[in-house]
Amino acid sequence: MSIAIGDELPDATLLRMTGSGPETVTLSDHTEGRTVVIVGLPGPFTDTCTEAHVPSLIRARERLAAKGVDDVICFAVIDPFVMKAWSESTGAAEGGVTMLADSAGELTRALGLDFDAPVVGFYGRTTRHSMLVEDGTVKILRFEESHGACELTAGEAMADAIQELQES
Repeated sequence: MSIAIGDELPDATLLRMTGSGPETVTLSDHTEGRTVVIVGLPGPFTDTCTEAHVPSLIRARERLAAKGVDDVICFAVIDPFVMKAWSESTGAAEGGVTMLADSAGELTRALGLDFDAPVVGFYGRTTRHSMLVEDGTVKILRFEESHGACELTAGEAMADAIQELQES
């Protein structure tokens, strides 16, 4: 069973690279009392993730902040070295996107959003999704029907969804 709107975000330990090496990030500590957009992507350096999804998060970052979003977190099932290199190559960190590695797939499995695509060497990867989390509770949750699509989960689409939620 996968995460749903109204659910509490499961806790997990993710990793990020710092100047002194990998650092753990406890998701509950990072989201407590905050409003965050969390985006799970299947493959750093893949075409859709690199050319469409991360750029959409960067483009929408200021708009999301204006809607009360404290942080935009992008994660993938990969090591923190790859996430750092991907962040540098896309300009994600400079664009206000926090890149975290779900190296052991702990968060992905806890969310119930893991999948395998052996033909491209993906095992235990996360499905493409985005969510708005307020103080640990999922308020908006979106999935793409295809792993290669980036429409419903793009940064601009999340900003639109938050606008709709705030107006309702």
